[in-house]
Amino acid sequence: MQSKTFEVPNISCGHCAMTIQNEVGELEGVRRVEADKDTRVVTVEWDVPATWQQIEALLVEINYPPAPAAS
Repeated sequence: MQSKTFEVPNISCGHCAMTIQNEVGELEGVRRVEADKDTRVVTVEWDVPATWQQIEALLVEINYPPAPAAS
């Protein structure tokens, strides 16, 4: 299983967090999605056939793109 924790700056309320959890949770292979409206942090755990690229593309499509990784 793979997992990733990241910030989503567009989260502004509980509805935003639920939308992310519901949409990403529907992807085949996604095991867990947690979105926190207060910290704007999302954690996703997945197995094959899901990929990070697929999860990230869906987040962009629903207007909740992950923040760029800090370098």
